[in-house]
Amino acid sequence: MPNIIEITDFSAPELDVFARLTEGQLRNRQAEEKGLFIAESPKVIQRALHAGYEPVSLLTERKHIEGQGREIISLCEGIPVYTADSDLLSSLTGYPLTRGVLCAMRRRSLPSVEELCRNARRIAVLEGIVDGTNVGAIFRSAAALNMDAVLVTPTCCDPLYRRCVRVSMGTVFQVPWTVIGSSHKDWPQPGLSQLRSLGFKTAAMALRDDSFSIDDEALRREEKLAIILGTEGDGLSSHTIAECDYTVRIPMSHEVDSLNVAAASAVAFWELRVR
Repeated sequence: MPNIIEITDFSAPELDVFARLTEGQLRNRQAEEKGLFIAESPKVIQRALHAGYEPVSLLTERKHIEGQGREIISLCEGIPVYTADSDLLSSLTGYPLTRGVLCAMRRRSLPSVEELCRNARRIAVLEGIVDGTNVGAIFRSAAALNMDAVLVTPTCCDPLYRRCVRVSMGTVFQVPWTVIGSSHKDWPQPGLSQLRSLGFKTAAMALRDDSFSIDDEALRREEKLAIILGTEGDGLSSHTIAECDYTVRIPMSHEVDSLNVAAASAVAFWELRVR
């Protein structure tokens, strides 16, 4: 029998995870496996469960208990399922629930860069990308276009933030990822040196006159390639570009100066994929 609990007190501490804790408070930077994150919508929650993440509690609109949330509730047997009407839940969380279901889940320890990249041939590195929508979209492209792994720098938005998870459609649970370095001082060095020690050539995505076109055969021939994408607006730092093996551009037309980083990632992943 599911453990259905009707919400009668918005101030109940067991609802803090959905209502009052910030993304930063949910995360435990000292011990990732002790932190939590929020997965939103049945499809995303199901992908997290299939990837082995442990559910802690559910928040669902009453109408979805026997509707879109039914299968998720059955997969999460034994955990509390807090419920109320949609307008009350929106007041509680501060936003409408996508597909009417949220799940608080436990984080897991992240793998090392060496472990993640051991058998990889194409990886993406996200330098300081702070918009959760962009990070989520990049993960979705990485999954669809067969990137082996994603590395995020310490200044990048956390891929397990709710918006990232939702926009990625749960692909953050399918594409292996980890953080490269423990602080901002670890990137671009010694991070780039670490990638080279693992056999990767590094390709900085940047619009430079002396850059390689993305369809250059030299890039396609690389056995192991790390595609490095920079933050919104400013792009990659000059230090990163200077220390990469290649600077790579996507040719533009009609006086368009550049693509959004999420769109650029999809083009780069497709063009530079292993053939």
